Formats: sequence, C-alpha cells, structure tokens
Amino acid sequence: KSNKKLMKKILIANRGEIACRIIKSCKKLNIHSIAVYSDIDSNSKHVRLADESINIGNSKAQESYLSSKKIIDAALKTKADAIHPGYGFLSENAEFAQNVIDSGLIWIGPKPDTIISMGNKDVAREKAINSNLPICPGLKNDDLSSENLEKKCLDIGYPILIKASAGGGGIGMNIVNNFSELKTAIDKTKNLAKKAFGNSDIFLEKFIRNSRHIEIQVFGYGENNAVHFYERDCSIQRRFQKIIEESPAPQVEDSIIKEMADKSVKFASDQKYEGAGTIEFIYDIDQKRFYFLEMNTRIQVEHPVTEEITGVDLVELQIKYALSLDSRRLDQNEISKSGNSLECRLYAEDPRKNFLPSPGKISKLKIPEINKNIRLDIGVDEGDEIPFYYD
Repeated sequence: KSNKKLMKKILIANRGEIACRIIKSCKKLNIHSIAVYSDIDSNSKHVRLADESINIGNSKAQESYLSSKKIIDAALKTKADAIHPGYGFLSENAEFAQNVIDSGLIWIGPKPDTIISMGNKDVAREKAINSNLPICPGLKNDDLSSENLEKKCLDIGYPILIKASAGGGGIGMNIVNNFSELKTAIDKTKNLAKKAFGNSDIFLEKFIRNSRHIEIQVFGYGENNAVHFYERDCSIQRRFQKIIEESPAPQVEDSIIKEMADKSVKFASDQKYEGAGTIEFIYDIDQKRFYFLEMNTRIQVEHPVTEEITGVDLVELQIKYALSLDSRRLDQNEISKSGNSLECRLYAEDPRKNFLPSPGKISKLKIPEINKNIRLDIGVDEGDEIPFYYD
C-alpha cells in the first residue's frame, strides 16, 4: 500500500505522438501518467495509453493545449507532481514554465530565464559570442538605420538572408542578392513579422548556399556542466521544415563534429543549462566553417535519432533529473555512438495539392513488421481522426 503513495505522477501538457512517447518512458519508470485532452481528442491514442486523463476544454488550441491556466488547474486537480510539456504548444513558453513552478509543481525543462534568453535570437547570439561560439556574419535590427548600411552589407557579402527576430518555423525569411532588393525586402519582412509574431524586429545574416543544418544534442546538469550526445543532420527540409534527420552527419569530418560538440557543451555549461536541449548550427561546406543558429530549450521531434545511436532514453533522463530520481550524472566518456540512424517524419498532407495539410479519418493504416532495426513513434491508430485544429 505504501508503494502506491510513493508513485510519482506526471501530467503531460501535450497530445499526439510526443504525448505517447512520454507515456512510454513514464511506464518504464513506474510513474503514473496523466493525459490532457481537448473535446475533439477525447478518444485519442495518448488518452487511451495514459493511466489517467482529464479534459481541458474546447478543440481550439487557444482554449485547451495553449491555456496555461487550464493545464495547471488540471495538474492540481489530479494531484500531479510535475508537468512535461513535450515539444510545440507551451514547451518554450517561459511564462507557462514560471506559472508551473509558482503553483508548486515541478517543471520538466530548463529554468524560465534560460527559455527567455534562448527564445530571443538577438540575445542568444550575444550569449553565443560570449561563449566563443562562432555566429554567422550579420547585422542586428539597430544596425539597419545606419547610413553606411550598403557598405556593411558588402562586407557580409551577398546573398543575404533577412530573418524575423521573434520568428520560427521558417516564417518571415527572405533572401536578397543585392542592395536594391534589400530595401523592399526589409519592409516586407518587417510587416510580415509584425503580423505573425507581434514583433517587427528583424536581423540580417549571410546566406550560405552550399550548407548543411547540423545540431548537437546536449543535456545540462545546471552548475555541474553539461554533456553532449553527438550530432544530427537535419538538412533535408521543405518550406524550412525538417523532413528527414540522421546521425552521424554525412560529409562532415569527425574533427569538425567534435569541435561543434565541445563548443556546445561549453555554451550549455555557461548558461548553467538544465535538462535536454539542442544547439543548432549552419555548416558551410565550402569553407568548412560552422555558425551558431539557435538553441531549442526542449526535447525535439528528432530525438529518437540520437537515442538509437547512443542507446540513451533522453525523455527518461529528463524525468529522472527533474524529479531528482537519480543523483548520478552521466559522464561524457560514458556516452558513445554506434551505427547509423535515420528518421523520416510522416505528415498528414496531400501531395497532389503541393503537400497541403490534409485532416480527416485514417481509414487504413498498415504498419510494417517492427524489428530491432525499425522504430516507430506514432500518435495515431487506424480509425483515428486527424483534426484540423492542430499542426
């Protein structure tokens, strides 16, 4: 009987595949999982898998999965010990993280102030410079009003990429090839950024044509530094969205990966980073140089790529660290990689309509036989509905 009382409870503030993935690690650790669901998700796979579930409101994300208050109320009502945000939704929302902590619950993620500083690309770039991380040649929002803008752009070298400071998901990005195109594109990007993110700040960055998108998975132990779990290559994208990710990265020398990983560990350690995080780089193939892009302060869609080559359950690591279930920290020399792993994301889209999102009922779903070399992370079964409310 006493054992029942000791069993920890985690509320998962998410849905679909990542919610199912977190439940899997909870079961492994004998932790009670609580699913939250909106009206349309009442019979979703993550609800069927969890030990307990609770409705958090209407189908619209704003009224359920994006409602900080409804999620925290649900956690308190179900007597949860902690909240795991997954990815997407409120996972990188510092205010939500702070509210969770203020409610006396454990937040499975880095400290709110880390989320804030990494979430603003300008601040993150400054911190990267302080940690000796190379950043892509570029100009900040304040530099754009200077009279020698034309010369500054020549120094960077065209083509130049214009980006929204508060942006994400490839929204508000424009490439220009000369100064006359720049002026128009700046105004266009500012307007778009204002509409999409409520913040018109932009910055310029050198656009590297022959490049690869490489990221390093890290795990931070706060004051006790960080470790890395090697790299993932996420270069195969459509509309700036990742489709295929793999590790090890093809066409990049081991010495470069090692330098990238070491610098990432130093960066995470300098931030006193806690938990799982990813540091993203752009790698210039011709120059053999890499530049810091951004840091994601959460678990990522492509985390299984790393789990498969290192044999480490990153979600389990997140949970154990946050709930202080294991005082032992991993040492870098305990982490090794073997083999290759490749992840392919399956999207509900219509290829005949330029891959437009395609909601509806999954009338047929045939899964191949799963052997030890195939892993399937999935949030749906045959007969389930893909609602149009969520990405």
